[in-house]
Amino acid sequence: MSLLAFPADRRTSDIRRCAKALLQLNGEEANRFWRSEMASFAATLTEQGMDADEISRQAALFMHAVQMELQLAFAMDELNASA
Repeated sequence: MSLLAFPADRRTSDIRRCAKALLQLNGEEANRFWRSEMASFAATLTEQGMDADEISRQAALFMHAVQMELQLAFAMDELNASA
């Protein structure tokens, strides 16, 4: 296992940036954005010498964190709409 300077699920600025972009995109455009982000993410970790298993684990953590940020945004929208 490689040493991570900053685990993927703790990169709050990247998580929020991706969630914000995904909130504004739909369909294939959102898919292209996400695939591009994940390819860049994996390439960066590969360049840092991380093994494939750890890259997969970090990608899953990042994806989960983005999903949680999206859920929070939807919940806030619902709360604001009902106020």
